[in-house]
Amino acid sequence: MKKKVLSVLLASAMVAGLVAGCGNSSGSGSGSGDGGSGSGEYDGVELTYWSMWSNTEPQGQVLQEAVDAWSAETGANVTIEWKGRDIKNILSSALESQEKIDLFEDGYERITSIYLDYVADLTEMADAAGYADQSFAVFNDWATEQAGFLPCITEQPQVGGVFYNQDIFDDAGVEAPTTWTEFLEVCQALVDAGYAPMALDSTYAPFFFGYHLARYIGQDATTELTTNGGWSNNPLVAQAAQDMIDFVKAGYLVDGAPDEYPASQNKMALGDPQAAMVVCANYVTSEVNNTAGEELNWGLFNYPSVEGAADGVDQTAAYTGCNSIAVANYSENQQAAFDLATFITSGEYDQKMADAAGQIPADPSNTAPASQTGTVETLNATQSSLVWNMGLNANADLTSSIQEVVVKLYEGAYATGEDFAAALDALY
Repeated sequence: MKKKVLSVLLASAMVAGLVAGCGNSSGSGSGSGDGGSGSGEYDGVELTYWSMWSNTEPQGQVLQEAVDAWSAETGANVTIEWKGRDIKNILSSALESQEKIDLFEDGYERITSIYLDYVADLTEMADAAGYADQSFAVFNDWATEQAGFLPCITEQPQVGGVFYNQDIFDDAGVEAPTTWTEFLEVCQALVDAGYAPMALDSTYAPFFFGYHLARYIGQDATTELTTNGGWSNNPLVAQAAQDMIDFVKAGYLVDGAPDEYPASQNKMALGDPQAAMVVCANYVTSEVNNTAGEELNWGLFNYPSVEGAADGVDQTAAYTGCNSIAVANYSENQQAAFDLATFITSGEYDQKMADAAGQIPADPSNTAPASQTGTVETLNATQSSLVWNMGLNANADLTSSIQEVVVKLYEGAYATGEDFAAALDALY
């Protein structure tokens, strides 16, 4: 990406998306590592860690275990303050007043924008530790581009694309497509085999359309239109919308879509006919598995490329997001805080985190759970990052209104793509 994108994240549907597969407990309190025996590298060092998890969630339980192990190894004493999801409401004022916080967790988009004035530059410490070899470049590159330095350590990676049921694909005799034309052929084959190709909840309608539009005009152009209007002046907007109008008319959405979340995605588990695919981020796999009461045979392919895109649009870009760990720039123990962050997000405890929470490991050398099949490969292949809804959230005043127009697109409210573009322009 060429410029900083300030995303408001489906107002917190992205944050809801970011954590939807991770539980919603927000209890807070304190927990401490046991400290070492007095002969460690950080004897006497006191760290305070603000966590976005609760100590009853899988992430919180593994985090506590990792902190206890690191404390025993290094001699440091770490107090974890379990702030839960409310951390986003209290962290800015706490950092501004320089409360005792050495390291904290939040989404990396917020860290690179809202908290940037309060986070330490981790570049030199990361270089010295060889952090690049135990992390995904796509997250480090994006965060560094936004901040001008490495501001955080990836804790819980996310990737978006088309998640699908491999068993259904096998039954229909289809393989993951790479182009929109191939994608439509797969959809028809799924219908012919008795399946519904695509689940879609209204919450994720802008994510689906944003992905498609970004394939035609790119994220920067989408952000510009979202901010200033002029949708009808770009014929590729109408083309992207027309693709979706034709998609709906062909009967490729599961019955009832766009549904209220999570009714449509649940039809990947319980639908009759069963839905084969959903365009979302990777946490959706855990949600659907919970509904099904068993592990589906998941696969992931990057959103298909389209013909006739604007020059220079990266047809391989993918949504990427992550919860991350940042170090406060006023901390007196920045190196210790950095070392703790990398201890948690690599090796044994990163693998435990991935297994316990059903998430992508932060360390690419670790193994993704079965529900995350294809995610590590997609992240390793991704060179350009897309933010949540690919620029459709760039105008905070119009985010909900734009979502309503997009939902109506999938409800069949517009006869042509030009009508859709005109409806967006009417918002300005």
